[in-house]
Amino acid sequence: MSASPARILSNGPHTHAHGMGVGAVLPDWPPLTVAEVASLLRHYPGVGSVRGILSHSPRPFSAASVVATAGGARPAVFVKRHHVRVRTSAQLAAEHAFMDHLRQRGAPVCDVLAAADGARALTLPLGDGDWTYEVHGLAPGLDLYRDALSWTPFQDSVHAHAAGTALARLHRAAAGFDRPHRAGQALVSGFTLFAGDDPLSAMADHVAARPALADYLSTRPWRRDTIRLLLSFHDALRPHLPDLAPLWTHNDLHASNLTWTGTGPTATVAAVLDFGLADRTTALYDLATAIERNTVEWLALTEGRAPAVHHDQVAALMAGYHAVSPLDARRRQALAALLPLVHAEFALAETDYFHGITRSAENAGLAYEGYFLGHAEWFHGADGQELLAFIRDLPL
Repeated sequence: MSASPARILSNGPHTHAHGMGVGAVLPDWPPLTVAEVASLLRHYPGVGSVRGILSHSPRPFSAASVVATAGGARPAVFVKRHHVRVRTSAQLAAEHAFMDHLRQRGAPVCDVLAAADGARALTLPLGDGDWTYEVHGLAPGLDLYRDALSWTPFQDSVHAHAAGTALARLHRAAAGFDRPHRAGQALVSGFTLFAGDDPLSAMADHVAARPALADYLSTRPWRRDTIRLLLSFHDALRPHLPDLAPLWTHNDLHASNLTWTGTGPTATVAAVLDFGLADRTTALYDLATAIERNTVEWLALTEGRAPAVHHDQVAALMAGYHAVSPLDARRRQALAALLPLVHAEFALAETDYFHGITRSAENAGLAYEGYFLGHAEWFHGADGQELLAFIRDLPL
């Protein structure tokens, strides 16, 4: 097998990145360099010259940095680099259009800068390959969770409540954005497998369209595992499917994708970041994902421990959402029915990514065995069932 594209760039600084477990790892994608960013920003009039790189993001699926500039309209910008097998310039168009739509309706979302030719993303050669770049304005507020791992909780219930309110307002702003599902793209958290009456057929089509995922699953009893662990949850969701109106959503509202203003009981969300997983799903799918991302400490499973569940933050997140978009008993039942399923499609996307792009057998195994199967299995246990009942019965 040829060398992984993740290893094409071998020089430059090597910071640490978030891995699939609790420990930090070397990044798959080498960090941005000053020379690289300076060459990129020459395409962006008015940004100015590069003074230096202020920070390297620890997020694992791309390379990103806050870059200090001089002589332009902005003291700093946020630069993000993707491998072209993860995102092309054309594939970023829907994501950027969604951000524009939200911002035009008052949502606190950063602007995406245009190059001299009007392009919102550029594909440029670097090393032995092509890479896709995007440049954003900086978000207001404090990045309090910059180093927080996925599946780690809010600092307190105040932040959870504020995040729920911000998510509901984001959903209101999203209304009217009617682009189709981001079909065929890597690393998208969609709602296609369990949105219809026949999830096994939908999953078969999904796998067949992704050669790397099909190769990985060819030696695994994925149909039997799906029947055993996921179809009963789909049966519970089935009566609610007609009520789930399609909506473009964020799909990764973890605390680390928010910036903050104020402290203590007055803390609020200043901006919503990182729409890389955004797609056409439903509002309750997005809320269930926010609960899944923030309130269950799933990384404990990688160490053989039971995940802690922060019921107080579940309640606060739902209460904040309910204050803007009421969660009546029927919607709470649908939310509980969605929760054991929202991880599944992205877990398969990660399996596809790790097996086909970064070629990490260890991470592909964690994504499939640990996430796709392990999270579903947890929901069949006492702690998972308790959480679902808590959501259904929560008085709001």
